[in-house]
Amino acid sequence: MTIRLLNVGANAKTVKGDVLGEYLTGILYLAPSLTSGYQTCPSATEGCKASCLFSAGRGRMHSVESARIRKTKELFENTEEFEKTLIKDITSLVDKAKRGGVKPALRLNGTSDIYWPAKLPKIFDLFPDLIHYNYTKEKKVMSNYMAGKCPPNYYLTFSRSETNWDYCKDVLDAGHTVCAVFKTRPSEYEGYKVFSADETDLRFTDPPGQIGGLTAKGKAKKDLTGFLVQ
Repeated sequence: MTIRLLNVGANAKTVKGDVLGEYLTGILYLAPSLTSGYQTCPSATEGCKASCLFSAGRGRMHSVESARIRKTKELFENTEEFEKTLIKDITSLVDKAKRGGVKPALRLNGTSDIYWPAKLPKIFDLFPDLIHYNYTKEKKVMSNYMAGKCPPNYYLTFSRSETNWDYCKDVLDAGHTVCAVFKTRPSEYEGYKVFSADETDLRFTDPPGQIGGLTAKGKAKKDLTGFLVQ
């Protein structure tokens, strides 16, 4: 596989976090849901699929969309080669962070929701000190994470959709973070404090038991399913 898998320092939110938080972040963008023919977001709702960041920013460009579909097919059809390329990219990320005197962080679900410790467990063995972080709508995965059943360097933030608010409250009450998309971000929602999750992508630095408020982007601005908190 000749294409580079990780985007390093190319995301506006990670750039802010890299400067302010002394981290260098790599993100993997795949094709969401069934866009590629392979399911990468098992718990995606109608609102989630309609509002996906796949339609925001550079994701709207045909060349970018095609590259993400190609990466996704490679993951499922040629997993061994995909893993080799990913290991090379992660090694490069770690080395670059070391040269810059910062800490490396990795988000493999830029536009997907895959449980990577099960999909590619080798990368967690090879890079035990690397911070892995992701968003998820998978209740089982989040429950296992809250029960301490995920790798110790794996950090998860639960994502609110139009159908899972009751479970979101369980996550918040357990002292973990939930992210939600707002039309106008409030300081409080349903009795929980809301902070800006737009300033940085470093979710593992968030205050516990609070909601990370995200501003609607792309098609999410016109959402009427309940995914967007009005």
